[in-house]
Amino acid sequence: MIIYQPLEWLGDRLRFLDQTLLPAEEKYIETDDYRVVAAAIKELKVRGAPVIGISGAYGITLGALSLRTDSLEVFFKQFIAIVKTIRNTRPTARNLFRAIERMEKVIIEVRTVNEAKELLVREAVRIHEEEAESSRKLSELGSVLISDGATVLTHCNTGPLATTGYGTALGVIISAVARGKRVKVLVDETRPLLQGARLTTWELQKTGIPFTLITDSMAGYMMSLGKVDTAIVGADRIAANGDTANKIGTFSAAVLAKVHNIPFYVAAPTSTIDRSLRTGRGIPIEERQAEEVTNIRGIAIAPQGTVVANPAFDMTPAKYITAIITERGIIKKPYGKRIRELTDPVSRR
Repeated sequence: MIIYQPLEWLGDRLRFLDQTLLPAEEKYIETDDYRVVAAAIKELKVRGAPVIGISGAYGITLGALSLRTDSLEVFFKQFIAIVKTIRNTRPTARNLFRAIERMEKVIIEVRTVNEAKELLVREAVRIHEEEAESSRKLSELGSVLISDGATVLTHCNTGPLATTGYGTALGVIISAVARGKRVKVLVDETRPLLQGARLTTWELQKTGIPFTLITDSMAGYMMSLGKVDTAIVGADRIAANGDTANKIGTFSAAVLAKVHNIPFYVAAPTSTIDRSLRTGRGIPIEERQAEEVTNIRGIAIAPQGTVVANPAFDMTPAKYITAIITERGIIKKPYGKRIRELTDPVSRR
């Protein structure tokens, strides 16, 4: 059912779909410049936690490939600056920092610059393949949680655009439909960049899955009318105890689902889990520019000088989450124990 590829590695350059122009225009950008990739991540031309990690890995690779030196000392000095540029793009998605750690680690013991470049290309492609495969697996596993005939509420965008694979939350829905289940989707518009309205609806149209777009503030009312059977969202970072950071408005949806006894699922690959954080209180929350709230496509909708709070994410405590869907299994309470079991190499033997 996936008929488009938002991001492709072309051997010596990256091709990606500019998501800020959707749904009005489907424009692809090709570049061999890591600075263009860094800007694309920061400006949300590429977005979604898995894609941020993939793009970061490819950005580092492009930067390394551009270095014209045979000296490992010079190479590593310039490599550190490239990595810093990529690291400073966005703070919340764990996938980005996990990818950076892998890219740094893979060249620790290289003997030549050419060897370093070859290993970086290989590792970036591996990260891409693993993220795509993880999304396929978690989508299949999570599809059992969607009932035939269900209406599912989702928030933000979590399909192939965000993962290059099946998707996370939207991938679960796509997989359920592929298995013959009849599913309808309620799509939150999702502030501040309306990624639900612009991107999730675009993806659902391509798959032919019926949907209704609602404003974020309608979610509770729709639940009170009995028009929501299940809620499912993605994640940008999951703490060791199951607390989850996701697009702003997720916390409100989770609380409302709890009040109305509606199951609330989080779908994310294990690359999104950050066991170094005991709780979600340690998750860095990105604060973005005011113009994303006061303007829509360059047109002002608020008076000039309006003071704006614009956190891109919020944190949903684990107590409001029914289950966390990963490629290694569906995690249920107690989250801390099950997260350790699924992510600890020793426990998984």
